[in-house]
This record gives sequence, C-alpha cells and structure tokens, in this order.
Amino acid sequence: MNHMFNLLVLIYAIFYLILTQIRPVWAIMLIIMALPAYLIRFSLAGIPCTLLELMIILSFGAWVVKILRDYKFSLKKYWQERKNRISYPFKWEIIALLLISYSAVFVATMSSGALGIFKAYFLEPIIFFILVINILGKEKKASEKIMWSMLVSALLVSLLAVYQKLTGQFIFNEFWSNEATRRSVSFFGYPNAVGLYLAPIVVILGSWLQQKLFINHESKKKNILAIIIIATTIILSLLSIYFARSEGALVGIMAAAIFYGLLINKRMRQVTVVALVVGLMLIASTPKLLDYAKHKITLSDLSGQIRQQQWIETKKMLFHNGTWILGAGLSQYQIKVLPYHQEGIFVKNDDPNWLQKVRTSATYRAQVWQPTEVYMYPHNIFLNFWSELGLLGMLLFTWIIGKYLYCAIKLFGVEKRQKRVDRFIILGLGAAMVATLVHGLVDVPYFKNDLAVLFWLLIAFLGLYLVSYKNKE
Repeated sequence: MNHMFNLLVLIYAIFYLILTQIRPVWAIMLIIMALPAYLIRFSLAGIPCTLLELMIILSFGAWVVKILRDYKFSLKKYWQERKNRISYPFKWEIIALLLISYSAVFVATMSSGALGIFKAYFLEPIIFFILVINILGKEKKASEKIMWSMLVSALLVSLLAVYQKLTGQFIFNEFWSNEATRRSVSFFGYPNAVGLYLAPIVVILGSWLQQKLFINHESKKKNILAIIIIATTIILSLLSIYFARSEGALVGIMAAAIFYGLLINKRMRQVTVVALVVGLMLIASTPKLLDYAKHKITLSDLSGQIRQQQWIETKKMLFHNGTWILGAGLSQYQIKVLPYHQEGIFVKNDDPNWLQKVRTSATYRAQVWQPTEVYMYPHNIFLNFWSELGLLGMLLFTWIIGKYLYCAIKLFGVEKRQKRVDRFIILGLGAAMVATLVHGLVDVPYFKNDLAVLFWLLIAFLGLYLVSYKNKE
C-alpha cells in the first residue's frame, strides 16, 4: 500500500514538474486550487513533507532555474538589472519575519517540530509569495487567474462539506457525524477548519461578484455564466460554514461585509447603516436573540469560557515563566503552558446562586464541571503569535496586518477616484483580512499549512496591485 502511495506521489511530482516548465502560471494556479493538499503527507529523503509543500518547492526550483538560464548563469547581470526594478512589497517585513521565526527555532532548542513549523508556516508561504509576485505578476489578467483558482478551491471544499451535511458520510468523528450533532468538516477533519479556510475566500469572491455585476451593468459585454458560477460558489461556501457551525467565521464575514459596505460607495454605505440599525433593533427586541448575542459577545457560553481559560493560562505562561519577550518557541506552547494548565473549569450559567452551589454541593460541581485539554495554540491571533514568535513577532504581525489594511484602503481610494473596476477586488482584499482578524480573536487563522499560504497569498495579491500602482507613478 505504501509503495503504491509513493508511486502515485512520484507520478504526480513528475507531472507537476513538467507543468512548471511548460505552464508556470498554471502551476501556481494549481497550488492555489489545491491548498488543502497539505493533508497528503509523506517523507522526502526522510524529511516529513506534504503535497502542498512539494508543489511550492518544485515551482520555486523551476523559477530559479529559469532565472539562471535567462541571465546565462550570471548573477552579476541579474543583480545589476534588479536595481532598476521596483522592490518587493512588504520586503522588510518579510526579512524581519524570517529572522524572528528562525530565531524562534533556537528558542525551541532546534527541535525537529520547530524546524518543521518554520519550514511549513513561514519559509514556504513566503516562497509562495515570491512566486506569485514574479510569475503571476507578469500576467495581464493575474487578478482573474487568482480569483478563479480560489473559486475552484472553495467550490471543492464546499461541495464535500454540503454532501457531508446531507448524508453524514466521510465524517470520521462519531459525534460530528451523528445527525443530531452533525458538523461538516470537508477535507480537514474538524469543523472550524472549514470556516477558517472559506471565510476570507468568500469575502473576496463577494467583491469579485460585485465587480462582475458592475461591469455587466456598465458595458455591453455580458458574462452571465461567470456571475452564476461565482454566486453559486458563494452560496455553497456560506452553507458549508453554517453546516460546520463555525460561528467565528460567520461573525468575521459579517464584520468584513460591514467594512466593505461602509467604504465601497455612498449607496452601499446607506444600505449597510440601515441594515445595521435594523439588525440591532431586531436583536434588542427579541429576548432569545439578545440573550444569544450577549453570551457570544461576553464569551460567557461554553466555548467562550474555555477560550478565556486558555488565555489566562497563556498569560501566566508568558509572564510567570519569563517567556514574554521570546515566547515559548515554535511548537513549544503545549509543553510550556502545561504547568499552568487547569484540568477543567466550572461552567458558569445564569443561576444567581451558581457560585454558592459550586462551593457547597459536590453533585452540582459534577454537573457544571467541564474538562479542558491543552490545545496547540491559545486561540487568539495575538497570543498565537506572541507564544510562538515572542513579543517582537506578535508586534511584527500586528504591523503587517495594519499596513496591509492601510495599503488596501489607500489604494482603493486611488482606484475609486480614477473609476477603475479593480477597486472592488482591492477593497475585498482588505475586507478578507478583516474577516481573518475578527475570526482570529477566538481561533487560529494562521498556524496551519493552508492558512499560512492563504495569508501570504492575500498579501501577494494586494502586492501585485501595489507594484502596478508604483509602475504607473
């Protein structure tokens, strides 16, 4: 069985290597379509590897060889011509991140797990960023190619998730496959991964749909089929997130929609404000909705209380263990937080005598007791980066996200004044980061192979517009 699997991987690697030679753009698009391919794992010369990593490595190798051939293996000539080109967007942030993340490997005492995390979550996603800028950056319709690739990926993930919801098949966790408690997991194995992956893509597809509708309205060139495909994918993706019960993703999408609606134009701003007012009035006037919203906002439901306990333990680890500057090191969070871990919590409820009952009744304590596990990450985007990369790493990612949003809003303003249709996609990219950030307040939107690559794909996508803008100056 292993031999057959290895043979199939080898055949695919040969096919993909040929593709990088004859159609390098298609090779990059295939990576975007197949981001969940990190789930296909094997060893390469004794080193753990995934199919996603293999594609990135082969594409990068092919690109480097092409550069060497184009410049007749003269690095001097390459660097001389490079001086006249516009530098990479986010160049200094990338250099700083590579240094900080590699330093975090040393904090983790050069463990194999830390090296694997550095390779899969930092080095390879940044390599992919470089490939997108250099290969897709030369294409006239780079934006369309990236969007179609994202659409295919979202469609495949969503079709499986919807099928799982309808049939219960291919959900290998008995609790999640049970009809009463069913949650779709798609390819990923656990429900929240569906929302983490699809939420930013749905937001970008939404902005693309508006762009297509605008073009259809303004010009004689109609593309009804594309609009139907995009709209269908968005609906299926939203259904998949709902079927996965990924509430954080849904809240992130709503926050992204508000961000997008308030900025895109005056009419949409008015619609967004009215929708917000009506929505808030509806919640305030419906006791069940108000109670639900209150529990979610204050994190007083079960998952919220577990999250709060995680954050308390993480803060203790960072400040009591003297790791607040350097963090725990890559892949070391579970080990470093263990001395501060509480095996369970007494789940609070609306009973006014809750605390007294917990103190006086063993039976009641057993009823409200909830065991808690040691998770891989703290489930908060800032604490995730702080625990893995230290204080500087957390501040750097905060800066990257802030700069990304600033550049998206600024570039959107330029495109809007010049009445270019790309303004929809640019603002959609900003909104996608808002969705990731909001969802990340209670989850882990980066530390996973596909999510790390998707994060840097968003930055590269915006980077293509930034480079185009600088070329026009």
